[in-house]
Amino acid sequence: MRIAMAADHAGVELKDELIRCLHELGHQVTDLGTNTHEPVDYPDFADRAAEAVLSGAADRAIFTCGSGLGPAIAANKIPGIRAVTAHDPYSARYSRLDNDANFLSLGQRVIGPGLAKEIVHIWLETEFSGAERHRRRLEKIERLARAHAPCSPDTSASEKE
Repeated sequence: MRIAMAADHAGVELKDELIRCLHELGHQVTDLGTNTHEPVDYPDFADRAAEAVLSGAADRAIFTCGSGLGPAIAANKIPGIRAVTAHDPYSARYSRLDNDANFLSLGQRVIGPGLAKEIVHIWLETEFSGAERHRRRLEKIERLARAHAPCSPDTSASEKE
C-alpha cells in the first residue's frame, strides 16, 4: 500500500519509527515531513498528507504529533478526507470497517511505539465493509459537507508558505 506519512515537531520520532516498520512490511511510504524538532504548524503538514491521498499519490495518510487531535480536525476540513484519531485497536478497526477512514492521526505523547504499530497494522489491514448502512451514513456526511460549504472557496487555505 502507498502511505503518505507526515508529522509535526512533536511526532517526529514516532513517524520515523512507523516508517521503518511500514517499509519492513513492504509498504511504499512517502515522508512529507517534518523532520525536525523546530516548531511547525500541523495544518500545513496535514494538508500535504491529505492532498497525497486526494491526488492518488497515496492510498492512505498517517500523521503523528503530540496528541493526534489537531491534524484530524484540520484534515477533516478537506473534502474527501475522513480523518480519525485512534489510540486503541478497536477505534482503528472500526474507523476503517464502518467509516472508511483514509487519514489516521496518532499522538506520540499519548501512546507508545508498540501500540502505535499495532494500531497502524490493524488500520491498514482493515477494509471498509461496504455495508449499506455505512455507505448511507457516509453519503449523509458528504451531503452535510456540501450543505455547509461556502459559496466560493477560500483560496487562502490552499496557499503554501
